[in-house]
Amino acid sequence: MTSRWWFYPALGVLLLPLIPMIFLVVAAILTYPTLPSLEVLTDYRPKMPLRVFSTEGVLIGEFGEERRELVKIEDVPLLMKQAILAAEDDRFYEHGGVDYIGVLRAAISNFTSGGAKQGASTITMQVARNFFLSKEKTMSRKFNEMLLAFKIEHNLSKDEILQLYVNHIYLGQRAYGFGAAAQAYYSKPLVELKISEMAMLAGLPKAPGAYNPVVNPKRAKIRQEYILKRMRDLNYITPEQFDASLHDPMQTKQTAYHQVFAVNAGYVAEMVRQEMYERYKDDIYTQGYSVHTTIRIQDQAAAYAALRKGVIDYDQRHGYRGPEGFIDPKKTTTDDLLEDALQDVLSSDDLIPAIVQSVSAKGVSVYVKGGEIVEIQGSGLRNAQQMLGERLALNRRIRKGSLIRVRQINNDAWEISQLPQAEAAFVSANPNDGAIYALVGGFDFGNNQFNHVTQAWRQPGSSFKPFIYSAAIEKGFTPASVINDAPLVVDTIDTGGEAWEPKNYDGSFEGPMRMRQALIKSKNLVSIRILQSIGLTYAQDYVTKFGFEKDKIGPYLTMALGAVSVTPMQMLGGYSVFANGGYRVTPYLIQRIEDGQGTILSQAAPIVAAKGAEQVLDVRNTFTMTNMMGDVVKHGTAIRAMELGRHDLAGKTGTTNDATDAWFCGFHPQLVAITWIGYDTPRSLGERETGGGAALPIWMDYMRVALKDVPNIEYAIPKQMITARINDEGLRDTNGTRTEFFYEENLPPEQTAVIVDPSKPAEGDQLF
Repeated sequence: MTSRWWFYPALGVLLLPLIPMIFLVVAAILTYPTLPSLEVLTDYRPKMPLRVFSTEGVLIGEFGEERRELVKIEDVPLLMKQAILAAEDDRFYEHGGVDYIGVLRAAISNFTSGGAKQGASTITMQVARNFFLSKEKTMSRKFNEMLLAFKIEHNLSKDEILQLYVNHIYLGQRAYGFGAAAQAYYSKPLVELKISEMAMLAGLPKAPGAYNPVVNPKRAKIRQEYILKRMRDLNYITPEQFDASLHDPMQTKQTAYHQVFAVNAGYVAEMVRQEMYERYKDDIYTQGYSVHTTIRIQDQAAAYAALRKGVIDYDQRHGYRGPEGFIDPKKTTTDDLLEDALQDVLSSDDLIPAIVQSVSAKGVSVYVKGGEIVEIQGSGLRNAQQMLGERLALNRRIRKGSLIRVRQINNDAWEISQLPQAEAAFVSANPNDGAIYALVGGFDFGNNQFNHVTQAWRQPGSSFKPFIYSAAIEKGFTPASVINDAPLVVDTIDTGGEAWEPKNYDGSFEGPMRMRQALIKSKNLVSIRILQSIGLTYAQDYVTKFGFEKDKIGPYLTMALGAVSVTPMQMLGGYSVFANGGYRVTPYLIQRIEDGQGTILSQAAPIVAAKGAEQVLDVRNTFTMTNMMGDVVKHGTAIRAMELGRHDLAGKTGTTNDATDAWFCGFHPQLVAITWIGYDTPRSLGERETGGGAALPIWMDYMRVALKDVPNIEYAIPKQMITARINDEGLRDTNGTRTEFFYEENLPPEQTAVIVDPSKPAEGDQLF
């Protein structure tokens, strides 16, 4: 016995290294049963945002705390998977949740580098941490992370684990998962990413803020290069692919402030969000609702571009107002400081903020937000030429440090521009069922969320006259009726105010003229006399057929000139009645609503013209009015629209007193569109600005695209209408005789008209 005294101490020495392991095993045995259930992984239901789609299924808006785009692992491109593995865990498919080789490699690397440069968390461990654990750096958290990794590996396949990682990891810009990140940074799906873009996204999990290519492009580029090298070393890509990807320009289609969608539809998306919130409250931000709208991508893009161009063109006609501000050059001596100074200055699409670096006889050099230095010369200075002089006040002069806006007009040339102060609205729809095809509620949703299509109550001016003329036709007037365009003084009883002496736009009077000519020339005095004849109360009641609110249409003679309150959306509904043959349809935006599982919760069932919709006008009335408004386009205040090369367009311009509001409301049998331009705080657009000059060009630019492949349509004369040749001799500005249209019960006197066969018009007749 005594000879073995050494045995127990020796045994203790031998067992000593095993004690920590024994403690770990015991701790694991005790801890494993207390680990959380994996139900959150096996029944994965992340917070999903509200998504808004066009009628083609293209994403045009999104609202939620987290951006997500769930993708199945089989739909993730192989190179995207390999980029992730190269960046995070290249032995993912070989280890059992904890990569001991990776741990050893990281330890050696960290020891030799003199600091903690490399981590050893596997993708499975990251899934465990992101779903169940905090990010505190403690031994107990790491221990639980490893145990959870073993449990996850025991219950899920490798592809299931990788799918969770691909969809759940945070990657900056509020994007969770690589599908969402591809849209957030590059505005395209994973399958369309280039290798360089895949490597960029794969570098984000380590530090989404530090390696964000939007806000930290230099560090992001370093991280991208590291991952590309790893992909090359692991034989995921060839040396040729590596070289090509390394030199790809690092371009994102995203700013630090807002997500970029296929088209700019901010006002549409916000309208949907408000409607959804009314129905489902805060659930809309987390439950993955999808809303499919009636918006057509091509129409929305054309409307947005047309409105922006129209407002900018108007703004340039009225001169450059000077720099937006001044930034002390002493505080912006480096690119980083320049970028910091511009950080909170929002871009407005192509109107980009810039800081002037120098001004010389050759031109102006500016630092453009995003890091580019551009030289502006020649025609690019045209808009702001008067602000380059030394004699101007400092706050108006363009000098070093001036904060201005610039716009790229082609690949090489830039021009000085500015944010317009005027606003505008545009909306178009199918007149037969009310489906809205395009809606732009203002110049820039990012700068002004007020939706001028639905919220702006403005005076429509002469664009309201067709509703008064329509009422007159129902009272027995015809396009051939003769009304006197002569001076008129109206007393206070008729106007609801002081004595009123209305004028025509040009200040002249032309005497007796046909009602058709009066509409073509937008004669105010004729409209007033028509309203006097049919009666104020009758007209006020009549216009409600078109969807206008009676209490917004005062029973005063000024109604004849459009001194009433309407919204562009109401004008859309009103002109749709003319376009569809007399039926009242309700404009609508939402086609259907789906929940997060794709179940349809709501489906639009629009009432279609001639198939259930209420007929509020005689088809003969709408034909007559359409025919007359067709002449407004062919011969009148909207003649500029003839540049479109069509004979099936109709509409009416509108300009209010002092040119405070400018409108064009027009249509085709398959498409009605309304344009308005003005200031939020009403003031004159300018002495020479009119609906035909300011609003009509926006309408035309849209229609040029929307009707590109649509053939011209011939309008059929309705039954119970008679075509007659009338004698215009003795009236000013006429061609002697012309063909006109009449209700059978409202025929003209035989001595002034001859009934003709409408299928055989005489030479020179203009049948619409």
